[in-house]
Amino acid sequence: MLANIKNKLGKAYYEAPNCLIYNLDSLEAMKHIEFPFVHLTVTSPPYNIGKAYEEKLPLHIYLDWCEKWIAEVYRLTLASGAFWLNLGYFSIPAKAKAIPIPYLLWEKIPFFLIQEIVWNYGAGVAGKFFFSPRNEKFLWYVKNEEYYIFNLDEIRDTNVKYPNQKKNGKIKNNPLGKNPSDVWQFPKVTSGKNRSSKERTSHPAQFPEAVIKRIIKASSDRCHLVFDPFMGSGTTAVAALDLERAVLGFEINSGYCKTAADRIENFLIKSEYSTEQIALFQ
Repeated sequence: MLANIKNKLGKAYYEAPNCLIYNLDSLEAMKHIEFPFVHLTVTSPPYNIGKAYEEKLPLHIYLDWCEKWIAEVYRLTLASGAFWLNLGYFSIPAKAKAIPIPYLLWEKIPFFLIQEIVWNYGAGVAGKFFFSPRNEKFLWYVKNEEYYIFNLDEIRDTNVKYPNQKKNGKIKNNPLGKNPSDVWQFPKVTSGKNRSSKERTSHPAQFPEAVIKRIIKASSDRCHLVFDPFMGSGTTAVAALDLERAVLGFEINSGYCKTAADRIENFLIKSEYSTEQIALFQ
């Protein structure tokens, strides 16, 4: 599948076994691909809040852009595929201090919404006139509400308080662990001289690999293709390759493309990416 995509899009910014990263505008790039190929999309587009890597747009233009790129993801998603979307908050003058962006996209997303996942973390902005923000949301969408992948056993939480609890003489709990629920506890990727996370890059909005790995495990199978149209620092790519998935990413910022490429290279060297893994996709 990656070979077919390469035939459509040409030489990638970065290429490794089972991995293509393009320095392209994702909306325009997706228009050049004619066939569905995506098993899972995991992404976090710009929030339109004036970050260094984005151009802040008028609200109606931003929402129209979101509708267009999400429609392209939907078109390229296979029948059993999933779409995990992370979008934050922004302000609307005289309306809201921090409105969740998906509230404004509710009727514009063609996927079927399974549920909202709350990612809770410890560090964040301290509020004085509002509650201190300590979470972000992931919206889990699927293309077919009756036929989709959910690998619960792959993501069970082994931290069970009473693992040997019985009911009618039988062990009540699943031996693999409990359902992790719709609230996930993972620390943020922090910065700073004395508290910077080991996986920290120069990207200002980087996800921890642990969060993305849980999503990939839950909503795709080994050898599937994972897509991130806003690749950023490359977290989705590293997580997908580590879990023996193929990956395609688009990133409009060439500096972040380099960050992602370097990160993937380091991962491949450290993990000694095996010929057995490479052979999975040939």
